[in-house]
Amino acid sequence: MSDPSPRRYDLDWIRIGAFFLLILYHVGMFYVPWDWHVKSPQPVAWLEPVMLLTNPWRLSLLFLVSGAATRFMADKLAAGALASQRTARLLPPLLLGVLIIVPPQSYYEVVEQLGFSEGYLVFYGRYLTASGGWCDAGGCLITPTWNHLWFVAYLLVYTLALAALIAWAKPALRRLEQGLARLPAWALLVCPIIVLGLARAVLLPRFGITHALVDDWYNHVLSFSLFLFGYLTAKSDDVRRRLISLRWPALAVALVAYGLFSLYAWTWREAVAEPAPGLVLAMRFVYAVDQWGAIVAILGFGARNLNRPHPALAYLTLAVFPYYIVHQSVIVVAGHHLARAGLPQGLEAGLLIAVTVAACGLTYEVVRRVAWLRPLFGLKPEQHSARGREQALPIQNG
Repeated sequence: MSDPSPRRYDLDWIRIGAFFLLILYHVGMFYVPWDWHVKSPQPVAWLEPVMLLTNPWRLSLLFLVSGAATRFMADKLAAGALASQRTARLLPPLLLGVLIIVPPQSYYEVVEQLGFSEGYLVFYGRYLTASGGWCDAGGCLITPTWNHLWFVAYLLVYTLALAALIAWAKPALRRLEQGLARLPAWALLVCPIIVLGLARAVLLPRFGITHALVDDWYNHVLSFSLFLFGYLTAKSDDVRRRLISLRWPALAVALVAYGLFSLYAWTWREAVAEPAPGLVLAMRFVYAVDQWGAIVAILGFGARNLNRPHPALAYLTLAVFPYYIVHQSVIVVAGHHLARAGLPQGLEAGLLIAVTVAACGLTYEVVRRVAWLRPLFGLKPEQHSARGREQALPIQNG
C-alpha cells in the first residue's frame, strides 16, 4: 500500500504551481469587479469566468498538499515534536505578517474605501489598537488582521489538531488510511463530491466564509477534511494509481461543472431577483463537482507526469512560501499607485505582475541570506553546507 520511497516530486510541483497561481489570482482580484482591498478604477468584467476557473479548488488543493507534506514530517517525528516544529515554522511568519506585512494592505484599503487621508504612521498606531475597527455603511474592517495569511493560521491549527489525533487516536487514523486505500476508483471520485456538496449546501448558507478562525465552520469542514485526506493518502500507492486512472474522467466532469457554474454566476451576477432555491442548491453540488474533479485531475496528471526531479525544484520549493507571505502586500501597494499613473491597462497589468514577481524574488534572495530573517519567513535556520542540503529537501519543507 505504501511507497517505500517517500519522495513525492509531483506534490512539490503541484504545491509550487498552486502558490504561483494564487499570486496571479490576487493580481486578478485587483481588476475583477468583485470586492477586494483595493480596486482598479477600470474593472474587467470578462475576468470573472477566468477567475472562476480556479476559484473552487486552488486553496482546497493547497490544504490537501499541505496535509501530504505533514505526513512525511509526521512519520519521522513524535506528535509533540511535529507540533513544536510546525509551530516554530508557521507562527513567526504569521506574527510578522500581522504586525509588518499586512498593515499596508489595510492602510490602502481604508484610503480607497473610507477616504482616510492621514499618514501611514498615524494609521499604524490605530491599526494596532483599533477596538471597533474601521467602519462604513457596508461594515467594518477589524484590525489587526491577517488577510491572506489566514491560510497560515489555519494550517497551524490543523497541524496541531492532527498532532493531537496522532498522539491519542493513531489506530483510528490508520483504519481511515486503510479504508481510503481500499476505495474503488469510482468511489474516490464520487464520495468526496457528495461530502463537499453537502457541506456547501448545509454549512455555507449558515456560516459563510469568514477567515476569522473562530466562526468559520464551513471553511473548517472543507479545509481540514482535505488536509486530513492529504495526510492519509500521501503514501498510498493504491490511491495514487486510482488518481492516475481517474485523471481524464475527472478533468471532463470538472470542465463541464465549471461551464455550468460559470454560466449560472454570469447570468445572475447583476440580477435583481434571486435565483430559485432549487437552482441554488443544485449549483452548490455543481461547484463541488468542479472542486473535486479539478483536484483529482491535477493530482492524477501530476502523479503521472511530474514525479521527477529538476534543478529548479529545490530553489522553488524553498522560495514559494516567502513569495506567498509578501505577494499580496506588493500587489495592493503597487496596484494602488499604478492605477493613478494613467497607463494603458494592459501595460499596467503587466507592470503589476512584473513588480510583484520582482519584489517577491528580491525578498527571498535577501531573506535566505540573512540568518535571523529566515525563521520569520518560514525557512529553516541556515546550517553548515546549507547549499548542498537544499538540493535534497523533500516535500515536508513546505
